[in-house]
Amino acid sequence: MTQKIPSPSSFSRASLVAYSILIVYASWYPFSGWQFENLAAFFDQLFQWPKYWGWFDASVNVVGYIPFGVLLVFALYPHLSRKWSVLLASLAGCATSLLMESVQFFLPSRVTSSLDVLTNTAGCMLGAHLGAFLLPWILENGSLEALKKRWLRHEAPREILVLSLWPLAQIFPQDFLFGLGQIFPVISLWCEEYLGLSIDLNAVLLHGLGLELSAEKYLLSETLVTACGCTGAILICLSLLNRHAPQFVLACATLVAALTAKALANALMFQPEDAFSWLTPGAQGGLVISIIMLYGFSFAPKQTQRRLALLLLTISLLLVNLIPSNPYFLNTLQTMMQGKMLNFYGAAQFLSVTWPFVAIWYLWVKPSSSPPVEFRVKQGQN
Repeated sequence: MTQKIPSPSSFSRASLVAYSILIVYASWYPFSGWQFENLAAFFDQLFQWPKYWGWFDASVNVVGYIPFGVLLVFALYPHLSRKWSVLLASLAGCATSLLMESVQFFLPSRVTSSLDVLTNTAGCMLGAHLGAFLLPWILENGSLEALKKRWLRHEAPREILVLSLWPLAQIFPQDFLFGLGQIFPVISLWCEEYLGLSIDLNAVLLHGLGLELSAEKYLLSETLVTACGCTGAILICLSLLNRHAPQFVLACATLVAALTAKALANALMFQPEDAFSWLTPGAQGGLVISIIMLYGFSFAPKQTQRRLALLLLTISLLLVNLIPSNPYFLNTLQTMMQGKMLNFYGAAQFLSVTWPFVAIWYLWVKPSSSPPVEFRVKQGQN
């Protein structure tokens, strides 16, 4: 009897690519003001111990690289043993951190620090050992594969990755709850910074369409953005699951994870008492409408759920780029403690802007024509 050769985890590798992009964005944000003078001081700066540092920043650097180490070990399975995977993952984490810090030398807004290299490497090593510890339970004995076969309709590593990034996309402060994809304010800022043009694309669009938002219309818009953004994301979750999966529990867990990430981010970026400042009357109404819609749409066919998710996310994306920013929200941003969260600020903004575009793209692309997992399992049993 031949032993079954374990297969690599496509989800782990896709997650590793996505997390690597976030590390690059967080390390090199804001990607402007590059200076290539004074190269002679590069090594002195790189190996100099920082005069001012805090335990918060050091712990954030450690924690930020722990998932990177875990994903590296998972991505190397089954080609390397656990011992070699830990060693290679630790070396890769050290090399990645050294590259990130080296490039930061050319950014005036960032500080190259040997302490960051050490803390990032330590975090990656911890993550590598954690990944090696979890490997037998998650990948080697097939528990994850068995769970995927029991719960999922078809292999969907890309869709699962997109869905798992949705709670993280809530970290960046937004005008509206679940109002992701605000690309027009970013483009307006670029026009002002690089072209010297002071332009508000939201105002231009509203004026071109002959629309004027009253307080009541603004409240209604906020409600629609929250309802469409929330329902569209959770419908992605429901469209992947079959009848054996605890659909209600997983949908609630997805929503709770997003709201928890939002509350924790607000408490860290602003003040602890601002943890739930995003729970405005419009957001509350949107959540109620979303729960009602999800109850009705949960009985729809899976392909219909996918199309509804595409439609609702598109509506939410259009609304957040059409409605002007709330002046109260803009004033609130001025109180944000960017010093402590600078490493995450750029990556969080990048994820907040790009997530709905990526989600809409994957929903638009035709899903795999392979039969559902449940059907394949039954065929194998016959």
